[in-house]
Amino acid sequence: MNAAAWGLGAAVLLASIVEMVEALTIVMAMGMTRSWRSTLMGVAAALVALAAFTAAAGYALATWLPEAALQLAIGGLLLIFGLQWLRKAILRSSGRKAMHDEDQIFAEEVAVAKQAGTVKAAGLDWFSFMISFKGVFLEGVEVVFIVITFGLSAGNMPVAIGAAVIGVLLVLVVGIAVRGPLSKVPENTLKYGVGLLLAGFGTYWAVEGLGIFTESRQSLDWPGADLAILVLIAAWFGLSRLLVRTLRRPAPAKSAPVPSTSGS
Repeated sequence: MNAAAWGLGAAVLLASIVEMVEALTIVMAMGMTRSWRSTLMGVAAALVALAAFTAAAGYALATWLPEAALQLAIGGLLLIFGLQWLRKAILRSSGRKAMHDEDQIFAEEVAVAKQAGTVKAAGLDWFSFMISFKGVFLEGVEVVFIVITFGLSAGNMPVAIGAAVIGVLLVLVVGIAVRGPLSKVPENTLKYGVGLLLAGFGTYWAVEGLGIFTESRQSLDWPGADLAILVLIAAWFGLSRLLVRTLRRPAPAKSAPVPSTSGS
């Protein structure tokens, strides 16, 4: 595989791990607190819905748009996702946003599940079903978009799909072994890295897609071809670190000690 394919695989793998860690926290909270049967049924329904959504969205993008327009649309989507993730990473690194804490989120989900009432011995627990379905589907949609956009733009859907499947299986295996939220996963760092990759690839493909507005309607070429992706990722990293330094909260000033008046 070339450098672009390795970057594609890394971005999809990391993105799927991050999103599935968050989905696993919700599933674990519902299953351990209420009903595993209803929770797993919600997960299965979400996976079926995601498969249908993937097929429909992939077919529409691949058949309705010419190559340059496809690159522009996909690059724009990746830039939107990447800049959202980078924004959160910058705010967290600068101390202006709390770090993502899976243990805290798990505790909050458990508290909500307990407040939803008792679980019936028979029948479907709709609360577990719907919360699990929503959690897996919403987290999975972002992975689906990343898989489709990377796979179609790079012309390598097998690598994109394979990387996503590996990421999901890794999180699933570790989650079963730990039997709890994966709070030890450096999720904030992973999100920062994925944001840089998405922003870099998104910029690359969006600029190529601007060729749709030229007379030839053909994709534009970058100097250095795929090597330009590394330059773009480095540029986004430099800009993000500059923003972190600019936004970093200054340490609170220590107040001067009050002189003692005892004995005066």
